[in-house]
Amino acid sequence: MKPLTKTPASESLARLVGQSVDAIDTPALVVDLDAMSRNIARMADFARKHSVLWRPHAKMHKSVALAKLQMQAGAVGICVQKTAEAEIMAEGGIHNIYISNEVVAGPKLARVAALAHRLREERGRLAIAVDSVEGIARLAQAMSEAHNEHHTPTVIDVFVEIDVGQGRCGAAPGEPAALLAQEVLRHPGLRFAGLQAYHGKAQHLRGALQRREAIGCVLQDVLSTRKVMAARGIPVELVTGAGTGTLVCEASSGVFGEVQAGSFMFMDADYAGNDRDPAQPQFEHALFVKTQVISSHMNHAVCDAGHKSHAIDSGLPKVVAPDPESELEYFNGGDEHGVLRPAGTGHRLPAIGRMLWLIPGHCDPTVNLHDYMIGVSGGLRTGTVERIIKVDARGALT
Repeated sequence: MKPLTKTPASESLARLVGQSVDAIDTPALVVDLDAMSRNIARMADFARKHSVLWRPHAKMHKSVALAKLQMQAGAVGICVQKTAEAEIMAEGGIHNIYISNEVVAGPKLARVAALAHRLREERGRLAIAVDSVEGIARLAQAMSEAHNEHHTPTVIDVFVEIDVGQGRCGAAPGEPAALLAQEVLRHPGLRFAGLQAYHGKAQHLRGALQRREAIGCVLQDVLSTRKVMAARGIPVELVTGAGTGTLVCEASSGVFGEVQAGSFMFMDADYAGNDRDPAQPQFEHALFVKTQVISSHMNHAVCDAGHKSHAIDSGLPKVVAPDPESELEYFNGGDEHGVLRPAGTGHRLPAIGRMLWLIPGHCDPTVNLHDYMIGVSGGLRTGTVERIIKVDARGALT
């Protein structure tokens, strides 16, 4: 018997380019390129109008190609959370990278130092966050070893992270943060670049007023920290932070010089659940999971997209209604299945074979479940596959 051969996924997907959206097999992660482009343009325009730098989080899309699109639109660089993500982005040609996270493990710090050296050689920039004296000492040691290895000065930009309400990483605002900035200044391989002040929990407060109040407290923490640093003769060159949920607050504050919003590009179901601040650009859903109905019953139908195809940490996906009489609710059916029920009395269930579109609850971990995203132009109903987007940093967790 002739052995079976498998066509690589990349080759199989490449054949879709130029075909109708109907040709996309399910489940599949699909990007509405038209909506994504409008989102990027609106964000770039917003940053220009508010005179702030825009450094989107590439941990959201994990794609070199999409990072380049953002930078072509005006992004100053990208944020990542992992050393491996930074390495992959640099390998793909992104040369302005900020690891907005603490790194303390020796082997990872050696990689950070090597990447900093490489990017400096390419006239690029690597930055990283710190929140402890121990973390600073370890980073300085790694940079010193890189200096000795390459026999040339190797410098990395360092942001002192302050805890402004997230309750995760970050030094306490004020004196503790100022002491860390002083510690950074002691080491020749480190350059104090400013403050990291990101309030992740505030991104998902539903009310616009709630979010504004939360960021008001963030601004007080930042200003008090800057005041203490100024008294010690330490200028704060840049304050960076903000996300899709609160970016209007930070951008208009006169305190933040850089915003890190990234999820706006795809706009997941969770962010869409926020009451929109009138000052925020109107971002559209651009990331979808295409799925197909594989079973139909009296009171429910079943599709082939379970939670192996989309993350459920921020809630189950929303179903894009084919028409007003066919609104559906998605229920957890396990790894490979989604259970669909009518959203209201008299609403119809879809027939077996019907193609449907799901809006993921949380875009970042959803993207990390897929090797590729399928880019479609012309809309989800009658559009055409335009490009295949590789998720370059999928699984880049170290």
